[in-house]
Amino acid sequence: MTTPISRRPARLPVSPAVAYVGDDARWAAVQQRDKAADGSFYYSVSSTGVYCRPSCAARPALRKNVAFHDSCAAAEAAGFRACKRCKPDQPPLEERQALAVEQACRLIAEADERGDGAPDLATLAEAVGISRYHFHRIFKQHTGLTPKAYADGRRAERMRSRLPGSASVTEAMYDAGFSSSGRFYEQSAGQLGMKPGAYRSGGGGERIRFAVAQCWLGELLVAATDKGICAVALGDDAEALVKELQDRFPKAELVGGDAGFEQTVAQVLGAIDDPGRGAELPLDVRGTAFQQRVWQALRGVPPGVTLSYSELAERVGSPAAVRAVASACANNNIALLIPCHRIVRLDGSPSGYRWGVERKQALLDKERRKA
Repeated sequence: MTTPISRRPARLPVSPAVAYVGDDARWAAVQQRDKAADGSFYYSVSSTGVYCRPSCAARPALRKNVAFHDSCAAAEAAGFRACKRCKPDQPPLEERQALAVEQACRLIAEADERGDGAPDLATLAEAVGISRYHFHRIFKQHTGLTPKAYADGRRAERMRSRLPGSASVTEAMYDAGFSSSGRFYEQSAGQLGMKPGAYRSGGGGERIRFAVAQCWLGELLVAATDKGICAVALGDDAEALVKELQDRFPKAELVGGDAGFEQTVAQVLGAIDDPGRGAELPLDVRGTAFQQRVWQALRGVPPGVTLSYSELAERVGSPAAVRAVASACANNNIALLIPCHRIVRLDGSPSGYRWGVERKQALLDKERRKA
């Protein structure tokens, strides 16, 4: 009779050091180039005089030429030098790449603060000691953006901060580092969500319809431009939700929803009770190219299904950009219709949610019951 799974004894985790005790286990790890073994031991090759990580991609050595060492110091004391390919005496490859990307981001930020143009790809690659092609690839893996897109995002942040207090749009444009008005206006609408003049005046000239309704999650605010829904927010205080919308666009014309807009609000309310609905509603979402990719991927996560931030990063084609994915989720202004509540921690527990973790858990519970 098969023992029920729930009654089987729990398996205790095995530490890497214990997993690779003995030459046979270590040799098997070297043959498999097992990255999990890195740091647990090192191996040297007498015919080449070098020592490596277990995961080294160098040509396989003969077993008779291989010896094992518990540390880099032990391998060097035995007369071996570090492999130039896997660099066992340096931090792991992923950590080295992350440090290189961090250094490049710092160089871009420093140039931005000085008001200089962003360093080009060749300059950044040379500064971190990596080839242009390889640097471009790992930068995108870790940030979800190309170096150029990252620099554009920094410049857009400067533009957003300078526009409200500038004497003119032109002054803010050059102060933010744009070299031409054509380039500025080409990017501004997508990054600001409205024309630069309107953003500078706090949304002046923009007409935003809005309404607040009650639902089982509390107060629900829905706002829309002529292009589509630009905000769906949840809270306990209707006035606070409206004030938040006003703070975002202090000079926009906020108009109470008419009968037609009430139908839109009803559709959003319907999406709360039936998460499969609402996909047909037009949205006015504005953000960086990477944020747009993340938000689009979120809309493809079906009700009753959850993903971790790392799984979502893989879906958008940037598996190393977990932090950037989490930031895009946090900057989502359209609750429910862009379902960032379906992104959870690796252990399945709900993480932060701008409209409250309790609401996130309630939404997930409801969707699981309906699935």
